[in-house]
Amino acid sequence: MAEPGTSFFMYHELALPNRAPCHREPGYTRYVVSASDFHSHMEDLAHRGWRATDVSRAIQSFNGKTVCVTFDDGCETDLLAAAPILKELGFGATFYITVGFLGTPGYLSEAQVRNLSALGFEIGCHSLTHPYLPDLDDRRLRDETAGAKGRLEQITGGSVEHFSCPGGRWDRRVIAAVKAARFRTMATSRTGVNFASTNPLRLTRIAVLNGTSVEVFRLECRGQGLFRTQMKERAREAARLVLGNSTYDSLRSLILGREEDSG
Repeated sequence: MAEPGTSFFMYHELALPNRAPCHREPGYTRYVVSASDFHSHMEDLAHRGWRATDVSRAIQSFNGKTVCVTFDDGCETDLLAAAPILKELGFGATFYITVGFLGTPGYLSEAQVRNLSALGFEIGCHSLTHPYLPDLDDRRLRDETAGAKGRLEQITGGSVEHFSCPGGRWDRRVIAAVKAARFRTMATSRTGVNFASTNPLRLTRIAVLNGTSVEVFRLECRGQGLFRTQMKERAREAARLVLGNSTYDSLRSLILGREEDSG
């Protein structure tokens, strides 16, 4: 009998009518999902008798009718759009906050993070300033992990136990720093399904992109239809190793910009 697994979904900003996104670069906007699409995803779960939960609960019990919902960055739409939809359905989620973004246009304030926590949602950490962690020296790596954790715990008044890697970039040094900061888990952007046997410091997630249909989302809940994405992901990882983060990102932005212009 196959080991039961759980899909961990990675959302970012939700798009609302007449509200500009935090950034307009193609590499960012492809991850901006409309609030109506997010609502459709969550309603479909509920109609099928599935549940959405946070990281702490997801890693306690892996089963075939639960998904884990996560949000990266700490956009204001976490509170304005995602939280009401989740509360309406009785669902949970983990919101990974970038501490340095708090109070800047389009992002949550410290008071709003406390509000999100008071509503019963789990607050996780998405670093201090959102750099590529493998590129940092040891001091800055501690600041971006342990330092960010301490700041978030001061803001929320509670424990922050889960971390997600900015840009999905990580290596063994990053894992060691996250472990030293006493996080229980580390979420990556690597595509896959998590199992009871999965290393909690290498959790995989499924990125939800702009325009993701209910039909595609339903397949991904079951861990299906991921092979093509995983192959593309491996090719990108190989390219990053050869080119380095900066050159790779410049080329990626150029390509995505041309695709948007031609679209």
